[in-house]
Amino acid sequence: MAGATVTVTDANFEEVVLKSDKPVLVDFWATWCGPCRSVAPVLEAIAAEHDEIVIAKLNTDENPQTTAKYGVMSIPTMNVYQGGEVVKTIVGAKPMAALKRDLADFLA
Repeated sequence: MAGATVTVTDANFEEVVLKSDKPVLVDFWATWCGPCRSVAPVLEAIAAEHDEIVIAKLNTDENPQTTAKYGVMSIPTMNVYQGGEVVKTIVGAKPMAALKRDLADFLA
């Protein structure tokens, strides 16, 4: 059974995301962002259903270095990392079905 989302920071980003054996979707979000709050339960549900991908959340206000390094200009932005590289970028909140379609290559 899969778990919940994990929190990543500037300090642990490389260890948790870039060195992961599994694909990692990183949700760049902020507490004041309405669309970010609406996509959060969708990501929680995907994390609970799928253990073949790690769903991580990075608060852009608290972690400006990683946010700037990956050029995140609007939120929510979701990057999928595989082998230490960004392999897919999804911008904007989407409903479950649309997000699962976008992630089909990474979900069993």
